[in-house]
Amino acid sequence: MNEKIEFTQRLRAAMTQAGYTVSPSVLEHEFNLRWPGKSISNQAAWGWLNNRSIPTQDKMQVLAELLKIPPDVLRFGTAVRLSVQEHKKRWDEGAGYLERETFDAFLKLPAAQRKIIREVILTFAKVHSAATKT
Repeated sequence: MNEKIEFTQRLRAAMTQAGYTVSPSVLEHEFNLRWPGKSISNQAAWGWLNNRSIPTQDKMQVLAELLKIPPDVLRFGTAVRLSVQEHKKRWDEGAGYLERETFDAFLKLPAAQRKIIREVILTFAKVHSAATKT
């Protein structure tokens, strides 16, 4: 599905969930009450609600606060948020003290040496993956 369409669906659902009428004029008014910059136009709000545009990140933050939804969920949806959380959990649970110490040492190396170490690790991982498949 198109990125703008998905954002529009999330925005409309969040407005409804927050108790607002899904309308460009309502969105324009409520947004401008909270936005410290130059007011958005009714056309801009219409664009957000009708698959024409996605607000910039600073405006997304204000929209998220207005609608009481995390900005990343408003922008990308819950699937992306869950994927990031799973990746973080895997990282947090999979890396102990020794691994973190190794990562710190790795990051202190010059770029050329990091490249070599990275290639060695990826080669080991590839060989291991192939061995476990057979």
